[in-house]
Amino acid sequence: MSLASVVIVGAGQAGFQVATSLRQAGYGGRISLIGDEPGLPYQRPPLSKAYLLGKIGATNLLFRPENFYTEQRIELRHDRVTAIDRQNRRVLLEGGEALAYDHLVLATGAHNRPLPVPGAELEGVFGIKTKIDADTLAPLAKQARNVVVVGAGFIGLEFAAVAVSLGSAVHVLELGDRPMARAVSREMSELFSQAHHRWGVHLDFRQGLTRVIGENGRVTGVETSDGRILDADLVVFGIGVIPNTQLASEAGLDIANGIKVDANLLTSDLHISAIGDVACFPCLQNDEQPTRLESVQNAVDQGRTVAARLMGKPAPYGALPWFWTDQGDMKLQIAGLSNGYDSTVVIGSPDSAQLSVLCFRGDQLIAVESCNRPGDHLAARKILSRPPQLSPTEAAAAGFDLKAWEAANRD
Repeated sequence: MSLASVVIVGAGQAGFQVATSLRQAGYGGRISLIGDEPGLPYQRPPLSKAYLLGKIGATNLLFRPENFYTEQRIELRHDRVTAIDRQNRRVLLEGGEALAYDHLVLATGAHNRPLPVPGAELEGVFGIKTKIDADTLAPLAKQARNVVVVGAGFIGLEFAAVAVSLGSAVHVLELGDRPMARAVSREMSELFSQAHHRWGVHLDFRQGLTRVIGENGRVTGVETSDGRILDADLVVFGIGVIPNTQLASEAGLDIANGIKVDANLLTSDLHISAIGDVACFPCLQNDEQPTRLESVQNAVDQGRTVAARLMGKPAPYGALPWFWTDQGDMKLQIAGLSNGYDSTVVIGSPDSAQLSVLCFRGDQLIAVESCNRPGDHLAARKILSRPPQLSPTEAAAAGFDLKAWEAANRD
């Protein structure tokens, strides 16, 4: 391989995966993995649930122990990249060093969309994005009596389930008319609404926030868009993220809802790739429309795709998207993208909180949402990754079993 040096900016899941996959494929050149957080690279999904509850410790968050990076000759750097010098193929570090690259991978991720109301700067108001956020939040969550969560997406509801299990009174404010509306069907939203109600979480839909109220610099409550005052000694918000494109934008790369890349995950500069939460790519499962996905699966598979290309095995990125969220005793797993679905078939039992929703666009199965039915999820990933296609008529037949259908229709 002719590349002597690969520099990776961003030491999250996507950046870590590129470095690891390169070494696994036999790359012998220099790999520099640059992260702006202290400590070793770590997983983020547990931060809003198992880690907050103390079910796993900091060591369990790590992708690999420290000796892994030494043994694999991955230079882990704790610094911030301030600029990309495309002409000379180097990145400039905040510490003053200039680091040369033959290929640059941007895995800069995303940051929390800020809470755009007066009082958002008060102590006791949190977004959850980093280990530092979770470490600061964990003891406060255990002490809180009244918690307000802003946003009923995955992160907000994961934290709501944690907080109510710790004994807090939890009130969730959501501008939409149902939980996880941008990610799941109405049937699955209803199942999770019922679960949170059962746990004691108050879900307040079509409701926003006008200000956060405080005394002596600390939150004491919030005012809702309809004028109510809610007590709160802790406010946690999850209202989406913004891709970290500033570095790429200042370097003159094409930006469109993230860093714009082609099917091979290359930017407008052939010496620079972008992957993970920051990359906007032509998604095969979304009619090749420019799409930006925030998931571990996407980060991992895009990291592998770039590593393979750098090792001389290029292929368009076409991995099936899949996602998950754990809330209380409910595990939701999603395979595919349900954008534009127009009909559903429900299998399983809402009463037992074991349910799968099959989402169709016309006669095409495009996504499957499974709650506490892991077998359905695994079958769905196989079905959606290859022909033949399952029809709505077949799925709606009495006694239909997704796992059995997949087994009977394998190539």
